[in-house]
Amino acid sequence: MTIPSTSTPDASTHGHPAVAGRLSTLDRFLPVWIGVAMLVGLLLGRVIPGLGDALARVEVDGVSLPIALGLLVMMYPVLAKVRYDKLDSVTSDKRMLVSSLVLNWVVGPALMFALAWIFLPDLPAYRTGLIIVGLARCIAMVIIWNDLACGDREAAAVLVALNSIFQVIAFAGLGWFYLSVLPGWLGLEQTGIDASPWDIARSVLVFLGIPLLAGFLSRRIGEKRRGREWYESTFIPRVAPWALYGLLFTIVILFALQGDAITSNPLDVVRIAVPLLLYFALMWGGGFALGAGLGLGYERTATLAFTAAGNNFELAIAVAIATFGAASGQALAGVVGPLIEVPALVALVYVSLALRGRFTTTPPMPSVAPEGR
Repeated sequence: MTIPSTSTPDASTHGHPAVAGRLSTLDRFLPVWIGVAMLVGLLLGRVIPGLGDALARVEVDGVSLPIALGLLVMMYPVLAKVRYDKLDSVTSDKRMLVSSLVLNWVVGPALMFALAWIFLPDLPAYRTGLIIVGLARCIAMVIIWNDLACGDREAAAVLVALNSIFQVIAFAGLGWFYLSVLPGWLGLEQTGIDASPWDIARSVLVFLGIPLLAGFLSRRIGEKRRGREWYESTFIPRVAPWALYGLLFTIVILFALQGDAITSNPLDVVRIAVPLLLYFALMWGGGFALGAGLGLGYERTATLAFTAAGNNFELAIAVAIATFGAASGQALAGVVGPLIEVPALVALVYVSLALRGRFTTTPPMPSVAPEGR
């Protein structure tokens, strides 16, 4: 089983895995490169004194420029592949939209709250950090996991846009509920967060708005000037590899930022990792089972599962730092989130592709596009 190529056109029909021999070296050994990127980041953060602090200072209005650069480079090629003229068929799929909202804004936060209290009852800082991670729904990296798993690109674009709207509206209120109100009702320890609507909106604008606008304009201008055939057979293969370059760069930066803290507190990282792994597995599995049960077809089922399992780590880390400080346990828990999410969701990409053959029929989809799959 292989991850379909993101750098060269796939001549296979939609619904069948790409032939391994057609994959680029980067695609064929993706898990290896991700492992190497994680190791490089850890080593850099550990052996270069002050590297994490230096990277953390490279920011504008609280937004980390190195992480922003990596995410923007990672997301642009995938969003440039989206066929924006087909989005209406996604927005009309009420079953998928409602399912995504319930999974992301009801099930996800509640599940993380329960896991945090079950596994970290004696570590309030880490517990609070995990709850904040559960509240920050993914609007960035999920795009790449969905594409690697051959999910529906158009559906992913709609669902992350929907998550971004709800994130601006609901994040602060849910934080108040899960950190103060609900623990008070249950007789548990209460706390709070400092998250202004602007902080949340800024995260959405930077990490979703910029690459979404760039992808939309690329397709609109490219197709108008050169036609769809040129755009999908020539332009997309040229820019597609940059999605994985951006992913690997982001991973190196993330691990370098907290390399010293992670290697200095391995037992703490393990305790934080256990509920996170359960969270990713349960959210992804629940989303996949729900999509299959509703008969959404493989592409939209995979999209529903990955958008449910991912989290907006940049927002979670920013809120934790603003409220509790950069050296706090809450911030460390936020940083461990994406460090566990990356290998976990890469593994789930393979699980998703292994289950692809079980879908005997697939409803007609607007995203039947073999390019760069």
